[in-house]
Amino acid sequence: MALSFETDQGLSSRAALGLIVLQTDETIESEFKWMIDLDDVCLYHSRVPSGEEVTQQTLARMEAEIPRAVNLLPSGTPLSVIGYACTSGSAVIGEDRVAKAITSARPGVATTNPISAAKAALQALGVKRPGFITPYVADVSLALRDNLEQAGFVISGFSSFEQIEEKVVTRISPHSVLDGILDIGAGQDCDGVFVSCTNLRVGSIIEEAEKRLSKPVISSNQALAWHMLRLAGINDPIAGKGSLLKTLL
Repeated sequence: MALSFETDQGLSSRAALGLIVLQTDETIESEFKWMIDLDDVCLYHSRVPSGEEVTQQTLARMEAEIPRAVNLLPSGTPLSVIGYACTSGSAVIGEDRVAKAITSARPGVATTNPISAAKAALQALGVKRPGFITPYVADVSLALRDNLEQAGFVISGFSSFEQIEEKVVTRISPHSVLDGILDIGAGQDCDGVFVSCTNLRVGSIIEEAEKRLSKPVISSNQALAWHMLRLAGINDPIAGKGSLLKTLL
């Protein structure tokens, strides 16, 4: 006997968000689940092949793989926005090229990435002279620094863990990240701190860092989650996870 049924709008009646996660990323899915805890807002993940080492070459190779990763996202519901979750990759490939790669597979969808999101976040919080922390080797960090400076931000201080292997980056302890934030954020010229990389575990220490510095602290994952929500028209303030997630675009 065939069962009768009715349909509703599904899990994502407010917004459906698509996230392209690096094959080597072990952090962002957990942090996004913690940051985006809203009824009727659903997050769908896909993975894109990426290198075990973070170099300009491995980052650039991802561009060709992005459309295939987008095509693995659910097609049964319209996606409000798709985020490509690689800060350094977005700088090396280019933000416009990342957006083009996404929309070649899903025309008309809104797109973002962590570096675009971070710049929007810095502007929304009024940060003009950020301290800047990365886990990367020098040439990858330089590409990101150049990107921020070309957007008009003045880097008040810079430090890096100088790691090339993703499996090391994801195992840098949040306490070590906090120490770095407090050190770079203590500068008198610094009016906020941006911590780059979706694979660094930053979410759990943002509130403590902001309280101790009395300055905004932004991470790649936090900025991307915030930007995706705001682009999707979700303006709910989210408490306890940093000042950014209580801020409008």
